[in-house]
Amino acid sequence: MTAWLTAHEPAVRLTLFFGVFLAMALWEARAPFRSLRVDKARRWGANLGLVLLNTALVRLLVPTAAAGASVFAATHAIGLLHAIALPSWAAVLLTLVAMDAVIWAQHLVFHRVKPLWRLHAVHHADLDFDVTTALRFHPLEIGLSLGIKVLTILALGAPLAGVIAFEVLLNASAMFNHGNVRLPTRWEPVVRTVLVTPDMHRVHHSAVPRETHSNFGFALSVWDRLFGTYRADVAAGQASFTIGLPEDQAPRVQGLGWMLARPFQPRRPTSSP
Repeated sequence: MTAWLTAHEPAVRLTLFFGVFLAMALWEARAPFRSLRVDKARRWGANLGLVLLNTALVRLLVPTAAAGASVFAATHAIGLLHAIALPSWAAVLLTLVAMDAVIWAQHLVFHRVKPLWRLHAVHHADLDFDVTTALRFHPLEIGLSLGIKVLTILALGAPLAGVIAFEVLLNASAMFNHGNVRLPTRWEPVVRTVLVTPDMHRVHHSAVPRETHSNFGFALSVWDRLFGTYRADVAAGQASFTIGLPEDQAPRVQGLGWMLARPFQPRRPTSSP
């Protein structure tokens, strides 16, 4: 099973990625929640260009980083899950929960540490909020995130099935909760008791700093509730509040070059804490 997963991991992840992306794009096209401020074709071109660049860099430099770390941990019996006896399903479940908690903590740190915030601000500078926002991260942030992920996998001794399941869950939940869509009113509060919904995560992309620095979860909503970073809604109302950062409100398409250069531009007013 491990050999099959190792050989087919890229194809499995790519297939599921495109499936979820297409589903969310169609949902947004049929029932968009908010009107977009920036030309969609040009903005999507820039955001997806950044995705292609990040994917190429990861595949060129560290093609099997997460999966390879899991195989290495299994081969050398490294990590917590190799020190305790758990059924396979429990090890996978623990991997999903633990890695989601680490991603939550990492996200919080990228907001609180100013040099890291300058990288992460590329994600928050998007003037609209849709499925492509979920994929818009600076290459240096992608690299740091990958390093944290590898260390987490080694510390856990995470099984390969759990690592692949987490990668799929992370991408799928990010695309879902960044969707320019809205769940039915009767279902949204129920779903957000467990999962981060678009309404919950949209708060995190508000231009108001106290709202920007809340709701850090990607998949499970429990971490923000446990650690006091949960905010139920924006003050201005979901349909009309301003998305983005106060210092980047010029109504223009933020091109690929602009996104790559933004962390290194002269210091400007900032919305970091």
